[in-house]
Order: sequence, then C-alpha cells, then structure tokens
Amino acid sequence: MLLPGDTGFDQARLPFNLAVDQSVAAVAEVADAADAAALVRFARRTRATISVQPSGHGASGEVEDTILVRTKRLDEVRVDPVARSARVGAGVSWGRLQEAVAPHGLTGLAGSSPVVGVVGYMLGGGLSWFGRKHGWAADSITAFEVIDANGDLARVTADSDADLFWALRGGGGDFALVTAVELDLYPAPALYGGRMLWPVDRAPRVLEAFRTITASAVDELSVWLNLLDPPGPRPPLVGVDIAYLGEAAVGDALLREFDSIGGRISDNRRPLPMTELGTIAAEPTKPGRSQGHTQLLARLDGDTAEELLARPIDPLLIVQIRHLGGAFAGPSDTPAGAIAEPYQITFQGLPTAPEAAAAIRTRVQDFRTALDARLSNRTPFTFLAPGQSAADAFTPGALTRLRDIKRRVDPDHIFRSNYSVLA
Repeated sequence: MLLPGDTGFDQARLPFNLAVDQSVAAVAEVADAADAAALVRFARRTRATISVQPSGHGASGEVEDTILVRTKRLDEVRVDPVARSARVGAGVSWGRLQEAVAPHGLTGLAGSSPVVGVVGYMLGGGLSWFGRKHGWAADSITAFEVIDANGDLARVTADSDADLFWALRGGGGDFALVTAVELDLYPAPALYGGRMLWPVDRAPRVLEAFRTITASAVDELSVWLNLLDPPGPRPPLVGVDIAYLGEAAVGDALLREFDSIGGRISDNRRPLPMTELGTIAAEPTKPGRSQGHTQLLARLDGDTAEELLARPIDPLLIVQIRHLGGAFAGPSDTPAGAIAEPYQITFQGLPTAPEAAAAIRTRVQDFRTALDARLSNRTPFTFLAPGQSAADAFTPGALTRLRDIKRRVDPDHIFRSNYSVLA
C-alpha cells in the first residue's frame, strides 16, 4: 500500500494515458485473492472506494480519493487445450495469454495491443481482431472469480447469478473485484496479417478499395483503415491494417483490390505466429500522452469518404476506421449487445501542450460536425474517453439494468469503474 508522500506513489498512480491525472488516496498492489479480499473488507469498514485498474488502460480521471488497485501479481495462466479453455488472473496481459495458447493452435479474442490486461479488456466487452468471427470477447467468458462487496470470494457463472454474470461481461468494474476469469479459446491454425502504407494522395483510392472489400468481407477478415500524420517532418500517410484468420494465399486473394493501387511505400503482410497478433497495429506498449474520441459509424458511402478527406489530419496523429459487422451484429448476451453500425471511427492526437490539446479538440469536433448524420451516439466501453460516461456506451435499457444490479450487489458503492454506471 502506497500513500501520498511515499517513495514510488507518484509513479504507481499513473495510468497508461499520461494525459489523465489520477488524484487517488492510495495505491494498493494485491498479492493474491485473499489479499484482495482483505482490501475489500478494509474498504467496507472504512467506507472507502476502490478502483481496480489492472494495466492502467481506459483511465477516466474520475478516481479522486479512491484506493487504486493494481493486480499484476495475479498472474495465473492455466490452459486446457482439450477443452479449449483458459483460466487467467487479473494481472495477465493479452501478449502473455497468447504466448500460452498459441502452441496449442488456439487463440483468445485479443485486441490490438499485447500489453492490455485480459480481465480489464473483457470487463469492458472487448473488441477483438477476431470479433467479426466470434463476437465480443466478453461473450467467451464462462466464469469469474470475484471478491464481492462483503469481502467474500465467489465464483460467478450464468447459473450462480445470471444478472451479475451478465453485468460483468462488458459492464465494467462497478460490481466486484475480479481476480480471475475463465474463458473459451478458439481454433487458430493460421494467421495472415500486417500493414500497408501509401502516400496520403492515394487516400481516395485506398478508401474506395477499403469500402469495396469490407462490403463483402468474410467474417475471418478484419481490415482497419488509418489516415496518419506522423510527428516530425514525415509526410502524411494512408494505410490499412489486416488480420485474416486463415492461410496467407486466401488472405492475399481477398485483399487483391489493394494491390492495384500504385505507389505503395511499404507492405509487411505475411503469415504470422499468433503471438505476433499484437504487433499488427503497431500501438504503443509504453505509457504516453493521448487524447481522442471514438464513435460508431453508420455508413461509409462516397459522401462520407469525401468528408473524411476534405480536411487535413493535423493536429491529429490518426483517424482510424475499423470494420465491424459479422458476429458483432449478431445476438450477444452482454451489456454491449449487438452493433448495428458496420464501422467504428477513432480520432486521436498527442496533447504535448495545452495549446496542442485545444487544437486536437477543435479538429475532432470539425470531423464530428462534418460526419454528424453518419455517426451514432454510441462509443464502445473500452474506447470511452475522459468527459464521457457509461451512458455513451450502453442503450438506455442496458444501462438501467446495470444500475439495478449495481445497487443490489454493491449498495455501499465500494467499487468504482473507470466509467461508473451510476455516473
């Protein structure tokens, strides 16, 4: 337990996004489930609030006066290759889990970063590279090990408490301190993926090819488009990131539309070991400053493409469009539910100074205004940013149910998610 003034406190309280301030009362690093239970009982006795943040991702800054909980020592990974399942502690990253399951020809429903924690990601739903094939990552959870608001260890399943099980599969960390999850794994005999880049003047052609490919893409194929303005003197770029759950020759054929676009600067598509899934999007693996906004995009027609290209990316670092659809549009027994919108769009910049942060906000608003009729008002939970709330992630019906469950299982509000369902 670190308190303000203790050596290491200021470092321990930092989130992954260093642009977010976390003025917490203390930072606790739990050793095991029994230690976590003792912490919850302490919080109950002292009327304290705890905020569990395994890897520091997804911070909102709304943690003032809470005890911030780190779980890196809860590092259990057990794989049953016959049952195609795993048990994962709350301190385990996706990179670590993929290393454990890949030798068995299996995969979890991992996202784009290898350093994001499995449990935190799945508590927020989990938008995976393989979600078009298998749906939300949270749908693959079969059980939770939790410390409840009384400080008791419990195993939560669909049979033991259907409502709490539903809430934990994507409703955030408002309901219990999760120490481990049990989840299904999926066959992954081959992976083909990588990134292609062109000069930004090829953006109209690349966008057109992206629209064509995603209009009829098989569920095993995920394609993300990136409009990039790298820092420094480097020129703007347009690129696509690809993950295909299958053989390289088939993946290559599905992406032939991109090969007709000249001037390509780089192309590192190749057969990949499943352990390198987290390298495709080249996301930062160390903490840094970031600022942005994400919404679902209802359509990507010719007019939408023109609006996207009508203004410079600067001062943003990236505008990214992820193709969704597939199983994401199907039924899901999670708070996130089905996603009707076929795309997600993210605007992100580096707020290196107050004036840079203001310029980023202005440019994001420019894009949102131009795309207004095509944007939904929904942001997936793990993409929420400071200033947003859980109401931006869930339908009114789902949010009402989450709030009812929160009041039942944690009436004293011991647990507080990055984005509380009660806020």
